[in-house]
Amino acid sequence: MTSSRLQPDSIAVHAGREDLAELGVHVPPIDLSSTNPLPDIEAGGLSYEAMASGGTPTAEGGAVYARLWNPTVARFESALARTENAEAAVAFSSGMAAMTAAVLATVQGTRRHVLAVRPLYGGTDHLLASGLLGTEVTYCTAADVASAVRPDTAMVVVETPANPTLDLVDIRAVVEAAPGVPVLVDNTFATPVLQNPTDLGAAMALHSATKYLGGHGDVVAGVIACGQEQAAALRRVRAVTGGLLHPLGAYLLHRGLATLPIRVRAQQANARSIAEWLTTHPSVTRVHYPGNAGDPHSLLGSQMRGTGAMISIELRGGFEQAACVTSAVGLFTHAVSLGGVDSLIQHPAALTHRPVAAEARPSAGLVRLSIGLEDSEDLMADLDQALAAPRPAPVPAGASRA
Repeated sequence: MTSSRLQPDSIAVHAGREDLAELGVHVPPIDLSSTNPLPDIEAGGLSYEAMASGGTPTAEGGAVYARLWNPTVARFESALARTENAEAAVAFSSGMAAMTAAVLATVQGTRRHVLAVRPLYGGTDHLLASGLLGTEVTYCTAADVASAVRPDTAMVVVETPANPTLDLVDIRAVVEAAPGVPVLVDNTFATPVLQNPTDLGAAMALHSATKYLGGHGDVVAGVIACGQEQAAALRRVRAVTGGLLHPLGAYLLHRGLATLPIRVRAQQANARSIAEWLTTHPSVTRVHYPGNAGDPHSLLGSQMRGTGAMISIELRGGFEQAACVTSAVGLFTHAVSLGGVDSLIQHPAALTHRPVAAEARPSAGLVRLSIGLEDSEDLMADLDQALAAPRPAPVPAGASRA
C-alpha cells in the first residue's frame, strides 16, 4: 500500500522509512558525519552550490558538509511533511531558529512589514518587536487583519491555539483577509494530529519540535512544513546561517512521530477531564481550554480535530497564588516548555512571555498547564492540594521576606 493511501496514524509510523527494507535495516540509520569525501573538485563544488542555494545534494557530488544537508535530518523532514500533508519540510536547531529563518526567507526588498496576530509565543513576539531582522511589525487581532494589511506586508504570523490563552484563530479567514500574503501558522499546540494549516491555505506550518513532536523533553528543534518553493528559500537561509538540526535530534524526532498520535489523544483525554474539573474549582476564576464556555466552538471540527492537551487557568489569588501553586505541586514539574509525556506547570507572565510588551502580557494570575500521560486523578489531586496550599502573608511596605 502506498503511503498516500494510508491513514494518519499509519503515516506517522511509516513515513520516512520507505527505503529501510531495501537498506536491510529496520530502524532509520543515524549519519553523524560532519564532512563527506568528495569524488572530485567539480562534482563536489556543484553539489555544494546546489545545497547552498536551497537545493539538495547531487548524486555525483554527495553531501559535502553537514551544515548544508544531512540524510538523517532529511528523513525526519520527509516524515513531518507527510504528517502535515505538505510538499516539504525544513528542520532547524530550535523553534526560534525556524521562526527567524521564516522571516528572513519571506521578508524581501521593500516588503518588510510583518503582521502579527496576538497572542503569540513570547519568543516570537519578542523577536518581531526587537527589529533585529530589519522588519516593521504591526500587532493586531484576527478580526483586524484585513484592515491592517499593507502593500508592503510580507507575511502574517498566527498561532492557534495561541500561547498561553489558547485562543483559536480561523486560519481560512486570515488567509482570505490577506490575499497574496504568505501566512505562517505556529501549529505547536495543535500538532499535525489535530490541525493541518497548509490544508487551510497557510503557506507555512511551524512547530517548536521540542514540544509534542519529540514528546520526551530530550531534544530542542524547530521545523516548518510548506511548499517546495518556500522550502528552498528556507534551506538557503539555513545553509547560510548554520541553523541545521543535529542528526541525533532528527533521529529522536523521527522516532517521536511514530507515537505522536497516540500520545496526543491520550494527553487530550486527560486534559478534557482536568479542564472540566477546574471549571468548578473555587480557586479558579477562568479556565482557558478550547470548547469551554466562552471559547470558540465553531473551529472544533471544521479546523481542529480535537481540543488538545494544554490548559491555562486564572487564579482568584492572582500572582501570589500563582507563585504558591507552582511551588506546591508535586507530580507536575514547575518548568517551561510543554508537550512531553510528563505534566508541566509554569507562569507565562514571569517566564516565557516576560519580554512581551506590558499591554499584551498574560495576566499575573494566569498559570499554564501542559498535561502529560499520568493518571488524570493523580494530576487533579496534585493540583487540588497545590491550589489549597496556604499563601504567604503579605510583606509590609519596606520590610523584607528574609
